[in-house]
Amino acid sequence: MKGLILVGGYGTRLRPLTLTLPKPLVEFGNKPMILHQVEALAAAGVTDIVLAVNYRPEVMVATLKKYEELYNISITFSVETEPLGTAGPLRLAADVLQKDDSPFFVLNSDVICEYPFEQLAEFHRSHGGEATIVATKVEEPSKYGVIVHKPNTIGQIDRFVEKPVEFVGNRINAGIYILNPSVVDRIELRPTSIEQETFPALSKDGLLYSFDLEGYWMDVGQPKDFLSGTCLYLSSLAKKNSAILAPTSEEFVHGGNVLIDPSAKIGKNCRIGPNVTIGPNAVIGDGVRLQRCVVLQGSTVKDHAWIKSSIIGWNSTVGRWARVEGVTVLGEDVTVADEVYVNGGSVLPHKTITSNIEHPAIIM
Repeated sequence: MKGLILVGGYGTRLRPLTLTLPKPLVEFGNKPMILHQVEALAAAGVTDIVLAVNYRPEVMVATLKKYEELYNISITFSVETEPLGTAGPLRLAADVLQKDDSPFFVLNSDVICEYPFEQLAEFHRSHGGEATIVATKVEEPSKYGVIVHKPNTIGQIDRFVEKPVEFVGNRINAGIYILNPSVVDRIELRPTSIEQETFPALSKDGLLYSFDLEGYWMDVGQPKDFLSGTCLYLSSLAKKNSAILAPTSEEFVHGGNVLIDPSAKIGKNCRIGPNVTIGPNAVIGDGVRLQRCVVLQGSTVKDHAWIKSSIIGWNSTVGRWARVEGVTVLGEDVTVADEVYVNGGSVLPHKTITSNIEHPAIIM
C-alpha cells in the first residue's frame, strides 16, 4: 500500500518554532510530528510514502532516510514549484500513487489522532466506492464544513454544508482519506482543492463515503492547538497505561499525563503536570512548577520558575522565579531573565527578554 502526506509550505502558523525546523520535524510528544504518521502508516503495511512539500525538503531528507531503514519503507519527496493546494499534489505524485491498482492513504501533516488505517482500508474495500473520508465528531459544527449522509446508507456522503447555520450533522472531514488510484484521473495538475472540487464531484457520482474516527483528533498546526493536542495525546497514552509516561507515584508528578525524556534532569521539590512534555537533555531546577506545557530539547528552567500553557523552544532558558503563561511560545535559544513575567509572548529565536510582557505580542 501507499500513502501521501500533505506537508505543504512554511508552517507560518507554528512560528517561531518553524523558523528553526520545518513543521513536520517539530517534536510533538517528544518525537517529530511526521514520525507519528510514518510509524502508523508502516504498521498498517504501507511500503511507499510520498511527502508533498513546497519548501526546504533538504533538511528533512536526512531525518527521513533514517526512517526508511528503520521501518523498511520507501519515502520520496514530491516537490511543488508552486503551491498546488490539497489535490494538485496527488496529480504531481501520480507515478507512485497509480503504479498499481491498490488504494492509497492521504493525510494532512498537522493531524494527530489514533490513526485507524487498517480499519479504514477494510471499510473502504467493503463499500465499493472510490474514496473514503475519515470523519470526526465536533461539538460546534457551525465552524466547519459538515458532512451530510444519504439516508439509509452506511456512510455514503450526499453533500457538504459549509459552516451550517442550522444543525445538519456534527461530522467533519478529519483530514485523512483513502482513495482509489482512479481518483487521481479526476485531478488536474494545477492549484486545486480536494475538499472543494474533488470530493463534491465524487459525492455527486455516489462514490464518496465516510468512516467515523474513534477517540481524539486535533489539527496541531498552531500553538494553542498544539498544546490542546498534546493534552489529548498524553491522555490517550494514560488510558493505555503507557510505560513511556512518568509514573504517578513519582514525587514530582502532579495530576498525571507527564512525558519526560530519560536524559532530562528534574530538580528537587518540583510540581510537574498535568499534561507536560519534557524533551531530551532538558534541565528543570528546584521548586519548578510546570503544567500544560512543552519543554523542548536542551532547555533549562531555573529554580522556582512557573510555566503554564506555553512552549519552550530548543536550548532556551527560563530564569529563576520567572512566570511564563498564556500560550507563550519561545523560539530556539531564547532567554527569559530572572523574575520576568511573559504572557502570550511569541518570541523569535536568539532573543533575550529582560522586561515583562504583560499582553500577547510578537517579540522580534
